Amino acid sequence: MNSKARIAKPIARKQGLVIQELPDEVLVYDLERDRAHCLNETAAFVWQRCDGQNSTTQIARTLGDQLNCEVDEKIIWLALDQLGRSYLLEKQPTAPPAMKGMNRRTMMRSLGIAVTVPLVISITAPTVQAASSCIGSGSPCTPGGIPCCANLSCSGPAGQQTCQ
Repeated sequence: MNSKARIAKPIARKQGLVIQELPDEVLVYDLERDRAHCLNETAAFVWQRCDGQNSTTQIARTLGDQLNCEVDEKIIWLALDQLGRSYLLEKQPTAPPAMKGMNRRTMMRSLGIAVTVPLVISITAPTVQAASSCIGSGSPCTPGGIPCCANLSCSGPAGQQTCQ
């Protein structure tokens, strides 16, 4: 790895996030993007150490110490790539040339590792309106409230409107 890449000291984004730490994963809800992220144990370990003080080399060494094995720094870069794509870093550090085009599958092949490959699973959270279920035919409704189901509309005299 080149020297510039080795001194990368990533910083995790903490503003605008709701964070819930669980025993084997960390759940992160991004309030700005309405996205929920589930970080597996390895991705969470890396993200939690992105404090602007730890280099990628130091994070790899600390992970190796915790797992009692040697951890290739490529694992850290893969985690940083996923965290950056999920907008969970303040700024995406520049990856070394050796990481260009590296994904989880090629990482597994090249390293033949026993360490869990970092994984960030993300979903878009529905807006409040989209999360609401629709109202069926004949059910009371109010214009601007929970919508009627497909092909139905809220109609009828004021105060007695139903989905029809």
